[in-house]
Amino acid sequence: MATIPRTTPSIRSLNLLLRTAPRFAQTQYRRHTTASASGAKSSVNPEEVSHFNALASTWWDPHGSSRLLHLMNPLRHDFIRTCHASQPTPVAKEGLRYLDIGCGGGIFAESAARLGSVKSVTAVDPSPEVLAVAKAHARQDPGLAAKLTYLNVSVEGLPAPKGLQDQYDVLSLFEVIEHITHPAQFLDACTPFVKPGGWIIMSTIARTWTSWVTTKLVAEDIAGIVPRGTHDWEKYINEDELRGHFLKERGWNSPRVMGVVYVPGLGWKEISGSEKLGNYFFGIRKDE
Repeated sequence: MATIPRTTPSIRSLNLLLRTAPRFAQTQYRRHTTASASGAKSSVNPEEVSHFNALASTWWDPHGSSRLLHLMNPLRHDFIRTCHASQPTPVAKEGLRYLDIGCGGGIFAESAARLGSVKSVTAVDPSPEVLAVAKAHARQDPGLAAKLTYLNVSVEGLPAPKGLQDQYDVLSLFEVIEHITHPAQFLDACTPFVKPGGWIIMSTIARTWTSWVTTKLVAEDIAGIVPRGTHDWEKYINEDELRGHFLKERGWNSPRVMGVVYVPGLGWKEISGSEKLGNYFFGIRKDE
């Protein structure tokens, strides 16, 4: 999957990265944005799907390959609450509808469906093996049946919304955008599903030399915290690039960001300013 070799990089490779990263960071998102002109009709990358299919059996193991996602899940809800608290009109206390794109094994989707304020969660993923794990796990809790729906489809395969009844209060993209080859095109496909006043909420990774060291060199190659090939540094997106994408035209407002750092033994912690270095949450609200 990754374009960076899966062996531990040499000092020569690291030096090359440090020399080229600043220039790369200025041009990479532009290349991804203009790449949509290639005519690609789907955001699904078969190599990415194959990689996550291979991890399907361990998705719900809190000590397995998805351990960091389990640990991050509480912060996902915290960030959504922070976004809702920032809006000028109070969020509804019940009846909220969620659309979870790239839901994987359902770690977030299940937890969202259990919230009293949530009416329904539609969770979609292009990986059939991972989605089968999600469905099997959800069946262990009969209370989820009426609120949680899984669909084996990409966002492009969803029927276009015909009105407010087909749109969602929250569209979540957790650990998804960094696995997309053409992020601007993908985000454009997501935005019609958000109702006026609703939010797109995501978590992703900044494209810096620091994130390359921590996520590729340390997390994958040295410590083995995540499986090799999980990340492709070239697909990381900086927070200012996301702001620029949504704010280049009218229609979106109130961007929010929260930087987070994984601390061994303590889990994920909010660290102000760390969105410029590595993992972060990003939220933006659709105009009413």
